Amino acid sequence: MDSSNSDKQNNNQSVNEDPAGVDNEFCPGFKDVDAFVKYGLGTVVAATKASASLPQVGDEYDLYRSFPGFQEFCETQGDGLLHCMSQIMHHHGCRAHMRDRNKLTGLEERFDLVVDSNDVILEKVGILLDDAAGVNRSQQPVMPAGFQPPKIVVSSWNRKGGDSGSGRSSETFRLLQAKNVTRPQLKFREKVDNSNTPFTPKIFVKPNAIKPLPSCRSQRPEDLDVPAALADFIHQQRTQEHVEDMFAHPYQYELDHLALPENLLSKPEPQMYKPLAETKCSFIDTLEDLVAVNEKLAKTSEFAVDLEHHSYRSFLGITCLMQISTRDEDFIIDTLELRSELYILNEAFTDPAIVKVFHGADSDIEWLQKDLGLYIVNMFDTHQASRTLNLGRHSLDHLLKLFCNVDSDKRYQLADWRIRPLPDEMFQYARADTHYLLYVYDRLRVDLWEVGNGQPALLQMVWHKSKDISLKKYMKPLFTEDSYMDLLRKQKKAFNTQQLTAFRLLYGWRDKLARQEDESTGYVLPNHMMIKISDILPKEPQGIIACCNPVPPLVRQQVNELHLLVQQAREMPLLKVRHASYLITLCLHFHQESIKPGGKKRERVASETGESTPKPNKKLMKAAVKKNEDSTTPLVFKPYDYSQSDFKVFAGTQPHVFVYVLSDFAQKSNACAGNRSMSFFGGKSER
Repeated sequence: MDSSNSDKQNNNQSVNEDPAGVDNEFCPGFKDVDAFVKYGLGTVVAATKASASLPQVGDEYDLYRSFPGFQEFCETQGDGLLHCMSQIMHHHGCRAHMRDRNKLTGLEERFDLVVDSNDVILEKVGILLDDAAGVNRSQQPVMPAGFQPPKIVVSSWNRKGGDSGSGRSSETFRLLQAKNVTRPQLKFREKVDNSNTPFTPKIFVKPNAIKPLPSCRSQRPEDLDVPAALADFIHQQRTQEHVEDMFAHPYQYELDHLALPENLLSKPEPQMYKPLAETKCSFIDTLEDLVAVNEKLAKTSEFAVDLEHHSYRSFLGITCLMQISTRDEDFIIDTLELRSELYILNEAFTDPAIVKVFHGADSDIEWLQKDLGLYIVNMFDTHQASRTLNLGRHSLDHLLKLFCNVDSDKRYQLADWRIRPLPDEMFQYARADTHYLLYVYDRLRVDLWEVGNGQPALLQMVWHKSKDISLKKYMKPLFTEDSYMDLLRKQKKAFNTQQLTAFRLLYGWRDKLARQEDESTGYVLPNHMMIKISDILPKEPQGIIACCNPVPPLVRQQVNELHLLVQQAREMPLLKVRHASYLITLCLHFHQESIKPGGKKRERVASETGESTPKPNKKLMKAAVKKNEDSTTPLVFKPYDYSQSDFKVFAGTQPHVFVYVLSDFAQKSNACAGNRSMSFFGGKSER
């Protein structure tokens, strides 16, 4: 430390001796970069040597720890170091909340924060070093010849038209997206489970329970005072013993026995909402603030809830934001930052004495279960109330305009809600979704009471429909061998065997890669591009690239693997063997029927004038086919020996040659007919 101090003093003396160079110094006290680096390196080396002389962990450290003066000195220095590290992390835009009160997870939490901050700082250092070395990372990538950038389509769907008489120009909606958004999945404490297994509820504590939680979910394995391997074994054994309880709705019993108080089935007195300017709104991104919100919600009788979700850059989707509004205050909760701690809101969300107001909660209920482990008891869905009243339009925009005379701004409906920090425009948009919802809830209950002629029948119907939505369980998408058929039926596309094989292989490749990379199937390979590749069956990798505009990043990376799948599909036979055999058998059968015994051709009886050829009876043909299928003895096909006939064209011809000619003719005729498969019945001819 003395050498570093002397270096700094020498630097200061040199600066003081040269007053003219003060304005040109690198930073206060250092004339150039070399002086700053020399001083900083000396300080780091001296601090490292000093830390090495500290008492090591063991008997010596325990001895020093027994002295109160040493213990107080360590705590003071530790707090100072944590404060210094927090300031550095905050300066670089990292999460700097270093003091975790939980003794079990405090050390692990601090370690994770330090690792993440080091990654961010080192990345910035690398970028600055590249800039200093002349390496420009922002230059445009080299595109292949003939590449055309996608055109920006501007149409009526993204134009907000003003009053035609006012002469105002139309405003276009902003699709607010951010480039290079850090993937929030990387910071989740619990890794996202994209495996091809059923979803199990993420609940280990059950507040407001009438029926207790099964023992297989009552306690986390990592909370037990046992080794990790033994904890996993215990958890597996409990799961096997209670398979039905693992996949059941945790609050099924509570919802089935929910009794509504009389005040919820009577005509209410609407309570006017407060203006936005007079209502406090808080952004919640820390555990302490979340606990305070939970305590406030537990003291209310109703509150409104809404969610913002992102599904394009995740296989199962991510809940990015939660909006909660009471009569007096609005809360915007960062569900990306508090994903592992939001389960504490179950105390208010499952309280049967508190009404939770949603609008269109079908997806919200599943998102709460999937990402946050939250469940809803005693919910009122304003969308179901609007449908019961037959209001014509059931969107939240229409209800806000009808009851509150508020024009909601939907310019940010398609925004990327993973953006942090959240822009003010998106913050205000999210807040407005729930701020007026409690007043809408009051007005809808009044209308339901009046339309029902003062009887609670319509109110009971809406409460019952809302309870059914609360009973919904999230179902993870599972991949099976026939999963591709569901998408193929929706597209109503007629494929031959090669195209169908390509579609099946591409579908399986897309699902596997999307689960591995945690990307949506639409990001990996959109449906229309997959169908186009299956339809065209390109022979070269460039053909696959040409079928995609714009080309998805993962398709460009793995175009060779896709090319192998397409080649595998092209090797499939174009015609099904079953259809070709029906064609050959039918042709030979007709020839045998047309030849009399003894080798003479049977003469056809001339039909009378006006007599038409009778059509084959379909019922008899189906009955014949069924009879042939039900018969236990297999049908043995024996081709007719045309060399015994008096046809000169068949003289010296073997039977298998004619069969080959007919098979080749069937393939060519099917190819000319657009690869349509043909099938015939094996019954006797009626002619």
